[in-house]
Amino acid sequence: MSHDVYNVLFLCTGNSARSIMAEAIMNSEGKGLFKAFSAGSRPGAAPHPYTLDLLNRLNYDTTTLRTKSWDEFAGPDSPHMDFVFTVCDKAAAKECPFWPGQPMTAHWGVTDPVQAEGTEAVRRLAFSDAYRLLRTRISTFISLPIGSLDRMALQQNLDDIGKAG
Repeated sequence: MSHDVYNVLFLCTGNSARSIMAEAIMNSEGKGLFKAFSAGSRPGAAPHPYTLDLLNRLNYDTTTLRTKSWDEFAGPDSPHMDFVFTVCDKAAAKECPFWPGQPMTAHWGVTDPVQAEGTEAVRRLAFSDAYRLLRTRISTFISLPIGSLDRMALQQNLDDIGKAG
């Protein structure tokens, strides 16, 4: 598997926090080798305000971030995806969208910070925790020698990244 730029789609249900964070992180950290997108099976009206606040405080470009339905990426004119990662939280039995087709896929479950309860500080900490886990996983992923791994080895690495945390 070797490309000039790898397209990566992060999927979740609401596309308001985890997948939006992953899109921003990958587009910033991917050093032009990766182009990230995010979408949801039932997207909310807009990214969660805590998501945008956190990303802005960390100097990510949030000007183009918006919630999107995964239908935007299923049409014939949509970008071809090389990788699709679900970031919904399997442990909490959240509905994870399924992406058909032939991209490499993995489940990188992250607890949904939108569901956090408690004080504002506790809720914001949940967003920070989700961000840290996503950034660690994305950093590990972009450091893989993708062009020199066979498909089975690459899949094993993708699955292992999703278990780290």
